[in-house]
Amino acid sequence: MSTKLSRRSTLGLMAGAATLAAPGVVRAQTVEIVAHYSMPPIFKAAQEAVAEAFNKKSGRVKVTYVNPTPNYEDGAQLILRQATTGGLPDVSFQGLNRLRLFAERGIAADLKPFLDREGDVGKLGYSRPILGLGFHGGVQCGLPFATSNPISYLNVDLLKRVGASAETFPKSWDEVIPLAVRIAALGDGTTGMFFRWPGDDWMFSALLYGYGGRMLTEDETKVAFDGPEGLAAVRLLDRMVKEGRMPNFGASATATADLQAFGAGKMGMMFRTTAQVRQISGMVGRNFELATTTLPVIDPVKGRLPTGGAGIMMTAKDPARQDAAWEFIKFASSAEGTTLMATNTGYVPCNQLAIDDPAYLGEFYKANPLFQAATRQVHLMIPWYAFPGANSVRVTQVMVDNLARIAEQKATPEEVVRDMAREVTRLIPRRQG
Repeated sequence: MSTKLSRRSTLGLMAGAATLAAPGVVRAQTVEIVAHYSMPPIFKAAQEAVAEAFNKKSGRVKVTYVNPTPNYEDGAQLILRQATTGGLPDVSFQGLNRLRLFAERGIAADLKPFLDREGDVGKLGYSRPILGLGFHGGVQCGLPFATSNPISYLNVDLLKRVGASAETFPKSWDEVIPLAVRIAALGDGTTGMFFRWPGDDWMFSALLYGYGGRMLTEDETKVAFDGPEGLAAVRLLDRMVKEGRMPNFGASATATADLQAFGAGKMGMMFRTTAQVRQISGMVGRNFELATTTLPVIDPVKGRLPTGGAGIMMTAKDPARQDAAWEFIKFASSAEGTTLMATNTGYVPCNQLAIDDPAYLGEFYKANPLFQAATRQVHLMIPWYAFPGANSVRVTQVMVDNLARIAEQKATPEEVVRDMAREVTRLIPRRQG
């Protein structure tokens, strides 16, 4: 059982006026910046912990949060609207696959000048792969804050009832699907499994990458997921529904029916992001024994997993507010900041110092084994693909809508791949010249 950390209280009122050292002598005024983030059920405790620690340490800059959005897609749409209508925050935490969009639209400030001011960024824990997750089109449009990969959540009690265990959990989907059937056969409303495909293309990419596939061709001019790897991925999802009796909980990114079923002890296996370890552990409580493990392997040689999570981007335009925003961004992405994030969520830390130095997270992982599954898959992680062009958000929705046809059993895998490829092809940019 994982150790619960005390929740930080929400931020209160902050000083707005300049303080006086003596009558008629004005000291430096506090700069108050505004930050936005998504997914409060996952991030609220972590964000409050980071802001509280920053506000205590910072002498000149204070941060507060406004308008948290339910999910990454809603968060992206909010910032896109505010870029047009006004009212942008100074800092926004966005899904890693959306940083490219904000770089292309000139909404995200280039952080390279700020990094250059710091000198050797390696000493701050920013490795080249970490920085690469926020680098698009020659612009350092963000810094990774939290990274994730998909893992397996297991109801150990239900596994034991069908003669299985967490220690001997199947390594392949060919074994998982029959296990789901055995669990569902227990009756009383019990579901064997749920693979969290709704909301965006992230979990689908876990299947696609698992077969060694990719979304677009290397030059980004053509769809690539309509090849054998993509078809195999959709066929596997279809098998989960047909053979594994996986229920249809809808395509909404905010739907929680699977979480509720699992937390109530009515689901044997759930495949979701490691980001929710803290949340799911809290939901399960003492209802049953919870375990986590790695995602079943598809191709042991070519198979990879998508890197989900959030990056921090600067949306402030005023130079003084940019300097203040950078101070917060630097802290949030530091070893201290990313440690607070990891321990309050389940995400893999993005700062190399936090990863390498046991003083930050070594004892935590020893005491909290539920958090370890994702760390055993780091070597398989590749970037969550960011579709190019102005239609990238629409592309994601097209993929979700088509995958829903599999969950609803309204189309064959061949039809879904064909239609999805046709629609995405119309939405991606055409090469000029």
